[in-house]
Amino acid sequence: MNFVYALRTIIFYCVYSPTIIIFSVLGCTVGLFIPYRPRQTFITTANAIVLWWLKLTCGIKVNVEGLDNVPKQPFVALSKHQSGWETFFLQRTLRPVSTILKKELLKVPFFGWGLAMTRPIAIDRSNPKQALREVISQGKQRLEEGNNILIFPEGTRIDYGEIGNYSRSGTSLAISSGAAVLPIAHNAGSCWPAHRFVKTPGTIHVIIGKPIDSTGRKSKELTDEVKDWIETTIEAL
Repeated sequence: MNFVYALRTIIFYCVYSPTIIIFSVLGCTVGLFIPYRPRQTFITTANAIVLWWLKLTCGIKVNVEGLDNVPKQPFVALSKHQSGWETFFLQRTLRPVSTILKKELLKVPFFGWGLAMTRPIAIDRSNPKQALREVISQGKQRLEEGNNILIFPEGTRIDYGEIGNYSRSGTSLAISSGAAVLPIAHNAGSCWPAHRFVKTPGTIHVIIGKPIDSTGRKSKELTDEVKDWIETTIEAL
């Protein structure tokens, strides 16, 4: 069965790679002449194609709960990070959205070029203090422009079933800007494992929690609340 899963994964990447390249090139060329919001919608059409092809080739479906919890005003989304899957799904679902990411990703040929056109907030993770300042300053600006902010507080992909250290940068941004925090739990790592090539069939469950008011909160307290909700929700899956 592992051979079958591996073969299906290879077929998936045969369409995944050219799709990313084509939309990234178009995004940083034709996209220059398209206003930001429709440009992001256009670029993340690649995300929609990737997820559709993933379902068709690898048998990975998705079940989403809580879409009605997404605020109409700009917010800070904090999500579990288990794989590459949630980056595709959330950047498409939460648009217009600026994702906090490591600056090295923007140097990746094709992928990074297109990603840069979606107005992410690229940080240097080797300098945490400077990274926090950039998240706060650029995050406030993006929120004022009407963008949502997407942060993976664990900072890197964590193996399914494990718990990483939750950074306070997302809650600090929410508190300083007055934006609500939107917690997101999922089990994407059960089908698209971190740092592994083969994808396995199954249903990825995504649960979007109710927005949390950040007014008057402390970043550690708010981060702990989000962490508890995300990890408890995942455990219940």
